[in-house]
Amino acid sequence: MRVLRRALLALCLIPALLVLCLRWFDPWVTSFMLRDLTLALLEGREDHAFRYRWADWEKISPHAKLAVVASEDQKFPRHFGFDLDAIAHVWRGNRDSGRLRGASTISQQLAKNLFLWPGRSYLRKGLEAYLTILIEALLPKRRILEVYLNVVQFGDGVFGIRAASETYFGKPPAKLSAREAALLAAVLPNPERYRAAPRPSPHVQARQAWILRQMTRLGGSTYLARL
Repeated sequence: MRVLRRALLALCLIPALLVLCLRWFDPWVTSFMLRDLTLALLEGREDHAFRYRWADWEKISPHAKLAVVASEDQKFPRHFGFDLDAIAHVWRGNRDSGRLRGASTISQQLAKNLFLWPGRSYLRKGLEAYLTILIEALLPKRRILEVYLNVVQFGDGVFGIRAASETYFGKPPAKLSAREAALLAAVLPNPERYRAAPRPSPHVQARQAWILRQMTRLGGSTYLARL
């Protein structure tokens, strides 16, 4: 019994320690990156290009920060990791349709990208919820967004805003325009299916236009100042 208690304690404390380290140390790999590399190896894609380069907060365009929040989680500065209104709405939809859908905030998506796996299951959502609580408790909002921008996938083998900016636009992330930032944010729901360049689909272009409108509505730098 004592061994079981110690094992459970370790299972709780180890993730907390890993999240706490993110306050000062940039992650050098994530579970989604490992998945990408493993799939490329198993599928024999020897030409697979893996791109991941870190960009500090000050070296990321405000347009990129705002575009991701406008696209993914407009209540990000105000919530504690969970959008309760969205969760209630999706829960009703899940109950009526019998399908499991998500209502993920940026904090939840960061937890998933760092430590978990894609797909929808109650096990993964439960682990994601615990990790999200840790992320919100141990990291400032600005750091959460900084890490998310740096690890989220923007395309096949392309991870982080710096790699995406250099790959698709040939420029550092500090130089991204509002339109370019919105185009990158537009692929985030499914970066393995959608592409930002060279020829984004009509669906991605429509999302880009919607994100640009939301960025204007949120108020730009005034909105980011809340972080």
